[in-house]
Amino acid sequence: MADTTPPGPIEENRPPDSGAPGTPLGDDPPGGDVSGAHVSEPGSEPQPPGAQFRGVGPALVTPMQADGSIDLYALADHAAWVLHAGVHMLVPCGTTGESATLSPDEQKEIIACCVEIADGRVPVLAGAGGNETAVVASLAAAAAQAGADGLLTVTPYYNKPPLEGLIEHYAAVHSASGLPVILYNVPSRTGANVAPLDILRIAEAVPGVVGVKEASGSIRQITTLLASRPEGFTVLAGDDEIALPLLALGGDGVISVVANEAPGPMTDLFEATAADDWAEARRLHAQLLPLMRANFLTTNPIPVKTALELMGRAPAQFRLPLRRLGARDENRTRLRTALESAGLIEPFVPPTP
Repeated sequence: MADTTPPGPIEENRPPDSGAPGTPLGDDPPGGDVSGAHVSEPGSEPQPPGAQFRGVGPALVTPMQADGSIDLYALADHAAWVLHAGVHMLVPCGTTGESATLSPDEQKEIIACCVEIADGRVPVLAGAGGNETAVVASLAAAAAQAGADGLLTVTPYYNKPPLEGLIEHYAAVHSASGLPVILYNVPSRTGANVAPLDILRIAEAVPGVVGVKEASGSIRQITTLLASRPEGFTVLAGDDEIALPLLALGGDGVISVVANEAPGPMTDLFEATAADDWAEARRLHAQLLPLMRANFLTTNPIPVKTALELMGRAPAQFRLPLRRLGARDENRTRLRTALESAGLIEPFVPPTP
């Protein structure tokens, strides 16, 4: 079991209304009321399996201690904080959660922690990915045992399987877990793009594949998916910067890095699009855009964890080969500026000599 000792408070530049760091798990961090989320109304029409994954889902960071051990207390605190800000789902054990350096047992603990915090109010879409089908199927089964509501499964990287291999891969993952699967297409990480019509062929062959997290960065690819998808197939943005265009085109939501730092504003952006308040959605997009971009100044999740440290949320600790930004690293200054622009920390005022 990971160490659950809470981190000490970090008070640097915290706005007075942003909530104390290390909020005890029983307290309500600032944000909206999520009571009743993920609960169907009696007598309502049955929803397609992918419908539960619409909206904003933070691609959760995995807090760590200085020795690299998982800090489950800080994870629970962070999950509760974003949940009470109104997000629509929790997404642990993805790229932003440093899944590449997590053991299977650690992944199961992290997912179980998020399930406990969600408490049925929102779904938990758990990462379970890799490039060996048997290993991914085992991770998927463990996620189901931990209580996950669905799986976010990246296309296998490095070995670049053909379409027939992808179909068999996703069939095995779904069969091992019994959970709905969101296919994750991220060519910048995997080295292979899955074309829109091939994504839909996979979903047709494997009914358990109910949606896609599309992170190709291509509007052409997104529009093809949205124009060709069957009814009930969920299309989520995999890049914060493309979330507003995707929603404007009829997409369903975003799995978001910036929702770790700004869960309330990112959720407000989604709700504004749902209410056809496009002026407000554009305002929020512009407010968050510098931070969206700053989160990728260097390898994700180094910037977002550093930003959370600057906000006083949790120390930025990593496992090698990822590492902390140096105290004088110019990217730290750029992150601070982006956080100030988003209204998440107060502007830095140098001390008077």
